[in-house]
Amino acid sequence: MSLINSAFKKTKNEKRPALLTYTVAGDNNKKKSLEILKSIANYADICEIGFPHNTPIADGGQIQSSAYRALKNGIKIKDVFSIVKDFKQSKQTKPVILMGYYNVIYQYGDNNFINICKKVGVDGLIVVDLPYPENKDFAKKCKKKNINFIQLVSPTTSLNRMKKIIKDSHDMVYYISMLSTTGGKLKVSPKKILERYNKIKKFNKNKNIVIGFGITEKTIASLKKADGLVVGSALCKEISKSVEKRQNPVTNVTNIVKKLRKKIS
Repeated sequence: MSLINSAFKKTKNEKRPALLTYTVAGDNNKKKSLEILKSIANYADICEIGFPHNTPIADGGQIQSSAYRALKNGIKIKDVFSIVKDFKQSKQTKPVILMGYYNVIYQYGDNNFINICKKVGVDGLIVVDLPYPENKDFAKKCKKKNINFIQLVSPTTSLNRMKKIIKDSHDMVYYISMLSTTGGKLKVSPKKILERYNKIKKFNKNKNIVIGFGITEKTIASLKKADGLVVGSALCKEISKSVEKRQNPVTNVTNIVKKLRKKIS
């Protein structure tokens, strides 16, 4: 069983959704981002790590600021891999999902990139701009190496297309809650999001489907019927605030993750 599947199995037994955190590798520097990861992993069930990108089309201001800080500090993809490797040495059973854009992978070559992911301990990949069905070959290559390729679905995905995506997906599907970049205010009521979410769940009850975009301390409790909930922008915002105020981002971000976890436990 994959670590991603085990994490969901555990949270279902505990009758709560999985908490997935998203932070950008190298924010605000390589050392700190690893410390933040190790600390929040005590409360998060799955850690998503973004590889910083200079034109992140799906990301709102908070994540863009994080990526900008990381890039300004000279973070390269090889550093992202070394952060994952270091993290996994002390947290072998904590699933790690790398999230980013295809051109970075393309420059490495698919096979080379997937092989390095396997070597350092990446459990899953989300490639924001590699949609279905164009991602079929890449997803197969991931599967061969026991790496989860995570498909994205959104409120505008047609039912027919949704059926195909879910049938083709691995252990987890990411549902984008609203039409927006990350970190936008939740423009849709949690009730409406869950209604749509339940329709998706009907296609295959065994697939773990998580909800992302617009989830904060205020909104997380109202969505806890989902298999998992992703919080990213709220954490990136906290790193920005900590850097501005010259406070320790590790403590501040961990406090937020602790509170998020309490709200869904």
